[in-house]
Amino acid sequence: MEQDIKKTITAAAAELSGNYQSQEIFEISIGVKLPKRLEIIEIVDEVRRLMFPGYFGDENTAYVSLESFAGNTLAGVYEKLFKQIRTALLYKAGRRNEAQDRQETENQAEDLTLQFIGRLPRIQNLLFKDVEAELEGDPAANSREEIIFSYPGIFAIFVYRIAHELYQLNVPYIPRIMTEYAHGKTGIDINPGAEIGEYFFIDHGTGIVIGETTRIGNHVKIYLGVTLGALSTQKGQELSGVKRHPTIEDNVVIYANTTVLGGKTVIGRNSVVAGNSFVTESIPPDTKVSAYLPELQYKSRKKDET
Repeated sequence: MEQDIKKTITAAAAELSGNYQSQEIFEISIGVKLPKRLEIIEIVDEVRRLMFPGYFGDENTAYVSLESFAGNTLAGVYEKLFKQIRTALLYKAGRRNEAQDRQETENQAEDLTLQFIGRLPRIQNLLFKDVEAELEGDPAANSREEIIFSYPGIFAIFVYRIAHELYQLNVPYIPRIMTEYAHGKTGIDINPGAEIGEYFFIDHGTGIVIGETTRIGNHVKIYLGVTLGALSTQKGQELSGVKRHPTIEDNVVIYANTTVLGGKTVIGRNSVVAGNSFVTESIPPDTKVSAYLPELQYKSRKKDET
């Protein structure tokens, strides 16, 4: 029996080794490694504390200096994020077998991290507007505090907004790790490349998908199960960078389980799209769109029972 175990493990190890060698994704330079997912999640948590002090940490804002809190927290975020950006840059360079001076990478990582830190006040102001949109748009919301603490939509939007800034800075790997973390926690999948305006409102949220080249204006409201996707991805990487997801203009409402597809599809401002619609062509402004619903038929139960 012991011999069988050893033989099976040896054979499987040899096969796995062959698989490793056949895949270029494992061909990296010595000393290069992938960013650490758990540390990136820690960065997300720290930035969340920074955006909403007193909500997700031990600090009591009645007693601490908020300026000192912000400074200390930013210092910790800088240190952690700098290391992960440096790791991501080195890994990307190593994967492509590019010789890159380590000092050059250090400088690049420092610059990218500082740019991100400098954008955080603007991101916070966007988040305040998103919270306001949730409060104004949801009659079940009792307060801003409740929204910040408990709404999955606002968490997904928060993670998207910080990931989007890193995406715009061309930081590899990290933005998608962040948004997939939010996707796993909330069921809301927002690609960090999407462009989303102010006062964005997600109601309920489970099953929402927003593709990479989607553009969303201001004061847009979407419900659970909405997909803003591509008409076809059969060409694969040939479509990279091509506008393949829809544009949603200002003041649009898209109700539950609606699918809107295509890079040329534009939902005009002030429009409403009813639930369960399937949209693949543009809708002019100030339009109400609804799918044909099956006709309901009513029949007396008492008649069936006789």
